[in-house]
Amino acid sequence: MIQPLAYVHPEAKIAQNVVIEPFAIIHKDVEIDEGTWIGSHAVINEGARIGKNCRIYPGVVISAIPQDLKFRGEYTLTFVGDNTTIREYATVSRGTEEHRRTEIGSDCLIMAYAHVAHDCRVGNHCLIGNTVQMAGHVHLGDWGIISAFSAVHQFAKIGVHAFISGGSLVRKDVPPFSKAAREPLSYAGINSVGLRRRGYTNEQINQIQEIYRYIYLRGLSNADALTRIELELPPSDERDEIVNFIRNSERGIMKGPSGREVGE
Repeated sequence: MIQPLAYVHPEAKIAQNVVIEPFAIIHKDVEIDEGTWIGSHAVINEGARIGKNCRIYPGVVISAIPQDLKFRGEYTLTFVGDNTTIREYATVSRGTEEHRRTEIGSDCLIMAYAHVAHDCRVGNHCLIGNTVQMAGHVHLGDWGIISAFSAVHQFAKIGVHAFISGGSLVRKDVPPFSKAAREPLSYAGINSVGLRRRGYTNEQINQIQEIYRYIYLRGLSNADALTRIELELPPSDERDEIVNFIRNSERGIMKGPSGREVGE
């Protein structure tokens, strides 16, 4: 299923039922698993590992050398999970010496002209909108959504099931299950619509809302809010996910709805 006008390096490992359209370029040290489609003029560079049943649209560049002045040609990789779609002219850089890999999970959609920089880690079922620009070392949790025209600062972390509104500048970490909007980026409630679509119960959603009341709406310091959450609210996977995310945040989390810095 490799078209005669495509270029495939003889050392590339191409599985059965892979379609490579005319003018696509597949370099050496590339692995493409079964059922994947590579569109015309896509370029798959050294170190790419692409899973099953992916769709890589025209003009996409995967595993390009990172746009990092510290890069010295070290051997690094780019992983794309199964059933992931990458739309026209999106770019994904390979890793640097620090983490050695850039990772995109399974069942993701990366829309046109988006950029995923070196050493990023994108979870499963994520959606990255048109022209989103992710700097190096960004982490996006499972089911995370970054809407179109947003930019994410290097080393920022976005929690599971979080939703970033369009045109946002993400300078701080965005906790799990939350919605982020406005400028500067602030808490805009929880992602209740997304959670219901994914089978979360009313009880779970209500507990998540109550947790964020402690964090953002009661005038507590960050440390006090987390302590009271653990003392006063019943344990759950969602509670632990939020508490651990905030405790481990290195950049600090986004502002509250009034613009107050959390932790003040």
